[in-house]
This record gives sequence, C-alpha cells and structure tokens, in this order.
Amino acid sequence: MTAAAIKPKRVLPGFSLSLGITLLYVTLIILIPVVALVLKGAEIGPARFWSIITAPRTLAAIRVTVTAAALATLFNAFYGLLMAWVLTRYQFPGRRILDALMDVPFALPTAVAGIALTALYSANGWFGAPLAWAGIELVYTLGGVILAMTFTSVPFVVRAIQPVLEDLDPALEQAAMTLGARPWAIFRRVVLPAILPAWLSGSTIAFARSLGEFGAVVFIAGNLPFKTEIAALLAFIRLEEYDYQGAAAIALVLLLFALVLLAVSNWLQFRAARHLETRS
Repeated sequence: MTAAAIKPKRVLPGFSLSLGITLLYVTLIILIPVVALVLKGAEIGPARFWSIITAPRTLAAIRVTVTAAALATLFNAFYGLLMAWVLTRYQFPGRRILDALMDVPFALPTAVAGIALTALYSANGWFGAPLAWAGIELVYTLGGVILAMTFTSVPFVVRAIQPVLEDLDPALEQAAMTLGARPWAIFRRVVLPAILPAWLSGSTIAFARSLGEFGAVVFIAGNLPFKTEIAALLAFIRLEEYDYQGAAAIALVLLLFALVLLAVSNWLQFRAARHLETRS
C-alpha cells in the first residue's frame, strides 16, 4: 500500500480565483486604457493621422525624444554594467548604501527629480555654476533632457545585470585564468556571453522608459519647440488645446514604440533563459 500523495499547500487561493483576479487587474489597469487609445487613434483616419505625425513640430518632438533616449541608454548601458560589476565583485565600506541608492530613481517622484536636477545644474546651482564657467549648459538644452532620462532609467540596467553576475559560477573565470587567459579575454569570452542577454534586455527597457519620461524632463528641458520639446509633452499640450486627435496620434506613436521595445525585451529574456538552460 502506497502512501497517499501529499499535496503541497497553496499560499494563494485556488487557481480559478487567482487567475480571475489577475485577469481582472490586467483588463482594468492595462488592456482597457491601451484599447481605448488604439480605438481613439483609429477614429482619426489614415490621412489625418499621417498629417499629424508628419507635422514639423511633431517630427521634431519625436526626433528629440528618440535622440535623447538613445544617448541616455548608451550611457546607462556602460555605466550600469560598471556599477553592477562594482556592486557584485568588490567589497568596500558603504557598498550596501550604494546598492540601495541605485533604487532611488524608482522611489523618487519624477517631478521631484526634475526639480532637483534643475536646481543642481542651473547656472547658479552646485554643479551648474562650474559647468557654466567652463561654457557648458545643461538646463533648457538637449543635454538636460538626456540627463533627466539617464537619471530615471539607469536602475533598469543595473538591476538586470546584477543578479546574473551574482549567479555566474566563479569557477569558469578561475578555469580560464588557469589556462592563461588575460582579464579582458576572460571578460569577453566568459562573462560577456553570460550577461549579454540581460544587458541588452535591461538597456532595451531603459530605452523604453526614457521614451515615455515626462515629469523629470519638463522642468529641466525648458520645453522649447523644435529644440527641447519631447513627444510626451507635445501630447499633453495638444490635450490642453482640446486637440484630442493630435494627442491620440502622438500617444499612439509612443505606444507603438513601447510595444516594439517590449517585444524585443521579452525575446531577449527568452534567449537568456534558453542560454542558461543550455549552460546547465
């Protein structure tokens, strides 16, 4: 006589109830707003939609947004990798504090971040005054937009790479070192292939986050049309002008960018999982 199988206790309620609550949340919070935006954009019509998104001011706002987001992501890709490496490979006083500071952009309201950055980097600010003396201006320039996007999106890169580095078996690097490999060769042939999917995934999410940034940018950018005006702000301006079609068209373009980047991020995460399964 075999012992009766002991069913594991469930922490959450039954499957049907848990699935129902999850689907209800996703529908109310995510699907309905997205579908409403798509339907609102579909009401515009192809000709009107094309005329809105190809208007000079709209194209300039999209160009500023994409350019600033790309440059901020490029910086965060290397800085985030360096910070994740320092946090995982070295022990030093204040390491835990530095690790906790990486999450400040997550917790800090973006409007507060924008005000703080503007105060620090203005011509009479702590950092802005020395930069102004050197002839460098950030507030009300494209550099200010890049700075705000960099601040709000850097944790995505750090937190994507950090757990992969922590789980990487040190024996692999030690074996390569025993075989005579130099530090750069060890990083390029052993470490980089392991962290590359997570690195690309974190950078992609950081890019998507930068594209949708609003609160931190509006204070430091100055919102000058054709110069520092971002797409999210232009959509907000169209709403204030009661131009709902214009706002919906711009928002739909940003949504399309977000969906494409989300698909790329999920694909990279899938590749990362397959890579880990192959290595194990």
